[in-house]
Amino acid sequence: MATIYEVSKAAGVSLATVSRVMNGNVKVSDRTRAKVIKAMDELGYKPNSIAQSLASNRSNSVGLLVSELHGSFFGNMMSTVEQVLRNAGKHVVITAGHSDEQKEKDAIEFLLDRRCDAIILHAEAVSDEYLLELNQRNVEVVLINRRIEQMAERCFYTDNELGGYLATKAAIDAGHKDIAYISGPRFKQDASERLAGHKRALAEANIDFNPQLLVEGGFHEDEGAQGYAQLLATGLSFTALVCANDEMASGAMTAAREGGVLIPEQLSVIGFDDVLFARYLYPKLTTIDNPIQRMGYGAAHWVLEHVYKQKTPKQHTNLFAPKLIVRDSLVVPS
Repeated sequence: MATIYEVSKAAGVSLATVSRVMNGNVKVSDRTRAKVIKAMDELGYKPNSIAQSLASNRSNSVGLLVSELHGSFFGNMMSTVEQVLRNAGKHVVITAGHSDEQKEKDAIEFLLDRRCDAIILHAEAVSDEYLLELNQRNVEVVLINRRIEQMAERCFYTDNELGGYLATKAAIDAGHKDIAYISGPRFKQDASERLAGHKRALAEANIDFNPQLLVEGGFHEDEGAQGYAQLLATGLSFTALVCANDEMASGAMTAAREGGVLIPEQLSVIGFDDVLFARYLYPKLTTIDNPIQRMGYGAAHWVLEHVYKQKTPKQHTNLFAPKLIVRDSLVVPS
């Protein structure tokens, strides 16, 4: 196996120059860089990643914390972050926090122990104070789907309140007045903001908010089915059901259909996120586009620009606007 010394001799440059090329140092001219890379290719030299890390004080890896490893929503985010960073020659270390404070802290410490150069967090359970303290440590922290004022420039998030408002307003605009709602866990920032948007749309239309028509779920399909059953148990009638994500909407639709309810003729359903399966449900699900891929794209490019000093496409916003996607699950009530 070729050595760095042989690469240096073949390229006619110093060992320090070869090291700078391997570590992406911008102070090497394009001509010299090309000579070193050519020598490495001809000799079949493969840089040792541990040696690179020691020389540059960089691991060339980025940590990514997500709430769950399953599902289209987080799959889209993980795929986007990994692709952007891999194209830039960086690796992604992924772990899950399961929306639990201690598990999120354990996962973050795991990423720090791996000497990640930066960590991108979809953290839901840890406090703002914890994240602000973490941001003072010797690692760059970027947040997805969460905003903390003191870290606003490194937060990439959706206007969840507006999304919740648009979902319920769509039902109201279709003529519905009896509207039930299945929220996500209200300790989560996005879930509480979507519920606030739901209440704003009702108030704007002079429709009283009925707490009996509110059920709290956990963002999973089975909790959508359970939530629908709880709403039925109240004995109150409702012609539209707004769910805080598409998974719960899917579960509620299945439960309603199994109970003999026609969708959308007897019950209109609206979701949130616009994950891939939303357009393949029957009927196709009206939902809110939640641009998680664009948030992941923004977060990954922030890391490349601020940590690795690479030129990236201009990021114009940290705040992403949701939009209504109208499909077949919403109709005028009969």
